[in-house]
Amino acid sequence: MSDAIKIGVIADQTGPLSIMGAGQANLATLVVDEINASGGLLGRHVELLIEDSATDDAQAASAAAKLVQDDHVDVLLGGIFSSTRQAIKQPAVVEGETLYIYPEQYEGQEYHPLLFCTGAVPAQQVEPLIPWLMQQTGAQTFYLPSADYIWPHVNRKVHEVASANGGQILGEEYFPLDHADWGETVDRINSSGAEVVFNTTVPPGCIPFLQTLCESGFTRHGGRIVTTYFDENLVAALPPEHTAGLYACMDYYQSVSDPFSQELLGRYNVRFPDGPQFSGGSGCTGMYRGLKLWEAAVTEAGSLDQAAVVAALDHAQIAQGPGGPAEMVPGQHHVRMNMYIAQVRNGTLEVVESLGAIDPSEHLQPVA
Repeated sequence: MSDAIKIGVIADQTGPLSIMGAGQANLATLVVDEINASGGLLGRHVELLIEDSATDDAQAASAAAKLVQDDHVDVLLGGIFSSTRQAIKQPAVVEGETLYIYPEQYEGQEYHPLLFCTGAVPAQQVEPLIPWLMQQTGAQTFYLPSADYIWPHVNRKVHEVASANGGQILGEEYFPLDHADWGETVDRINSSGAEVVFNTTVPPGCIPFLQTLCESGFTRHGGRIVTTYFDENLVAALPPEHTAGLYACMDYYQSVSDPFSQELLGRYNVRFPDGPQFSGGSGCTGMYRGLKLWEAAVTEAGSLDQAAVVAALDHAQIAQGPGGPAEMVPGQHHVRMNMYIAQVRNGTLEVVESLGAIDPSEHLQPVA
């Protein structure tokens, strides 16, 4: 349909992150279908083009080039790993000069006039979580096992916040994303006496890491595990004993009980009963916000003129969303939204603290 508005989505539908990427693709399908069922956007049909990036940055870059150069999408969304964001950014934003919305929680500090972020950043996760955890548990010492790529730069904020609250980092190590032999690292963690493992290993490496840590008796002896990005899909994919007691901090969990969040979860489950589950962080929520904030911006602009849409997106708001309302903070290209601390209990993530709306506190930038 030549008159259709085109939305491009790049999702890791296969590979190690498929449990998250398939949820992103499902959610985009749900939202676009609902937009079209309500009459479309600007009176036009919305066409969704989804490309599988297969948890591979080179494939993500190729998908971005195709969507921008061949399909001429009006906006591009997607990516989970921060390295994937960078792979998409070059052909889509830098070379293709196309608006790109990154829907994932990440390390922060990303900026380009045509790049907006709708996931959580360290000011919304690390800054509230660490003081809360230290106060609630009395823990003072941390160990930081990490994947060796861009996102674990969040550890800088862990150092800053822990130190400011009287805590101490006893160890910090970096490994390839698919690292599997964690025995020596776990031995060092236990020997250090660290009370908290702040884990930024990621799939697939996090699976054997959590298994090895569990088998060492770390949590049985009172240790605490923090993995900010863990969602319902990851918890369900692992043996319960490997994640029992784990703390996370995100923008949404299925146990968030506001009526809209529950109703949206119900619609998703009816449409996609075979999963993956609707989840926050790496899954569906940032994609939902990205699509709906962009829809609001296009509606305000009254056209697809990119400069007008970018100007409107800089202050776009949605009154309802998963976890609550959301608004782009003018000049920051990041979202103010509700945040929650959850703990794995009996195999499910239960909200233990509702933090309310938190600013991303990213650097102010000139509006394009």
